[in-house]
Amino acid sequence: MTNWRNAGFFLVLHLLAILAFLPWFFSRAGLAVCILGIFFFGIMGINVGYHRLLTHRGFTCPRWLERTLAILGCCSGQDSPAFWVAVHRRHHQHADELPDPHSPLRGFFWGHVGWLLTKGADLGRHPLIDRYAKDLKRDPFHAWLVKSDHWIFIAILSWLLFFTGGFGIAASRGAGVMEAVQFGLSLFIWGAVVRTLLVLHTTWSVNSVAHLWGYRNYATPDDSRNNWLVGILANGEGWHNNHHADPRSARHGHKWWELDLSWLVIRLMMTLGLASDVALPSPGLAAKFNAVGGRPATRPVDGPQADSIGKEVG
Repeated sequence: MTNWRNAGFFLVLHLLAILAFLPWFFSRAGLAVCILGIFFFGIMGINVGYHRLLTHRGFTCPRWLERTLAILGCCSGQDSPAFWVAVHRRHHQHADELPDPHSPLRGFFWGHVGWLLTKGADLGRHPLIDRYAKDLKRDPFHAWLVKSDHWIFIAILSWLLFFTGGFGIAASRGAGVMEAVQFGLSLFIWGAVVRTLLVLHTTWSVNSVAHLWGYRNYATPDDSRNNWLVGILANGEGWHNNHHADPRSARHGHKWWELDLSWLVIRLMMTLGLASDVALPSPGLAAKFNAVGGRPATRPVDGPQADSIGKEVG
């Protein structure tokens, strides 16, 4: 069964992104806002917030910051934090097996975005959250984001603010109506549409590309790969084999050349006193995952299971 809500959203987003090729919708400010948006909504919201903090509990931070990161993630159009977390925890439990929500073993397109375009009986929103993200469901804030899809309204409001903000700035500087509209639309197309699309595809590439092509530092019992292109474009998320070997670690780049910008952000947060209890790569990984091809005796299960989801993942 087709998930028409997702399909419609992705279609409209791609169609609107075509406007970025028209000079009338371009401004240097729009391009700058796009780049800044990738940092704040992509790196901070998705990589640091949704993934390394909320899913794997790779570090702790003040409650106000955790919720700020969650809101930034909502603005990326990747569903509520609770559902994103539940899907990703299930992926780690069943990586590249039949119950994996987005294994590219079913095909590249399926692993990239196809799984989001269907309504699977085993991917019901509330049952999945109940099974894998009870720790978030117990939080009234995250429960509110899921209820009546409030996260969607946050995302839409954030996207509209790009246009209204740009229009207001231009108008306050004495620009005419059409000039203000042009500037507002340039911020909307580049700062909201293009930025959201880029963050979506880099996130999806971790699920697809990084399970098909790349090198492996560890012989994990899945097909995860370290892909240098995805590692750079997804700001550290593409060192995916490292991540599957040690899911809770807040640092995904294990070799000196594996640039992990998301980890550098967490390091900065540590310096500022905003991150603590930071999980680092386990020193025994090389021995646990024999590089010659040995497999661990048991499948490594997601880091937060002992503290947050307990028997739910077992």
